[in-house]
Amino acid sequence: MSAVLVAVVLSLFSAVAYAAAAVAQERLASRSSGTGTLRLLGSVAWWGSVTLNASAALLHVVALNYGPLTVVQPLGALTLVAAVPMGARVAGRRVTAAEWRGTAYTLAGLAAILVTASGSAPDEVLSVPEALAVAGVTAALIGLLARPGTRPGLRHATASGSASGVASALTQTVTVAATDRSGPLLSWQVVGVALLVAAFAAGGLLLSQTAYRGGLGAPLAVVTLANPLAAAVIGLTLLGEGLQGGAAGVLLALAGAGLASWGVVLLSRATPDPAPHEEHPVAAVLALEPGSASVEPALLPRPASEPGHLTPL
Repeated sequence: MSAVLVAVVLSLFSAVAYAAAAVAQERLASRSSGTGTLRLLGSVAWWGSVTLNASAALLHVVALNYGPLTVVQPLGALTLVAAVPMGARVAGRRVTAAEWRGTAYTLAGLAAILVTASGSAPDEVLSVPEALAVAGVTAALIGLLARPGTRPGLRHATASGSASGVASALTQTVTVAATDRSGPLLSWQVVGVALLVAAFAAGGLLLSQTAYRGGLGAPLAVVTLANPLAAAVIGLTLLGEGLQGGAAGVLLALAGAGLASWGVVLLSRATPDPAPHEEHPVAAVLALEPGSASVEPALLPRPASEPGHLTPL
């Protein structure tokens, strides 16, 4: 089995674990909207989602040791593909036709990307100055996106995806450098970049938790698109990764990216709103504001003014 095929298989398992964690986070966030981070730290369900994320991250780290960023990171879109049936199962509904179309477009686009991006196992790493420059630019972008304002869910989702994508790129540097037998296992480069990985991974997790408070569909779609985009920029510009097939390969990769992106958007839009909860009649009466009920005529006997009516005794 080739190294790239191993990376693809590990990425598939990682995507399923990330999807399960995202569904768990969305359910927890919808029940605990407005609560602080300390309250979440005391929740068993939150720690369960953290465990799922950690398992997915471990599989992702191993995959990055076998495949380039341009192969491993786009497969993260499978997280949304797996999250749709999981979310439908939890909500007690069926997957809609629009969701199946979005899944088909996403899978077809990813297949096109894999055809052009397949390459050998990674051997290039980021230098310490490059890692610090990437960390500084990403931190500034996160600060800009996390500022107070409108549409915080999508902005936090973009920041989360960017942080996770950069964490993956830095993780690849750590794994490749640590497994390189020509140097020490715990060099300053490995330790320093590993600290940056921990910071961006934790920041991405907390940003995604806040992004999911408004729902799972659109924020998860933005996270899914921002993550491989950030990693691909680093891989193509700093790690010497490329695309196969020349100009035709570039066009095919762009078409695949567009098709996969459209599939992700369809998946995020196709999720139906939950059915409104039917209110109990007594609760509806108790919820009435004073004076909101219409005035009904008093139930008094009408005077007998027409012939044929009995006269009162």
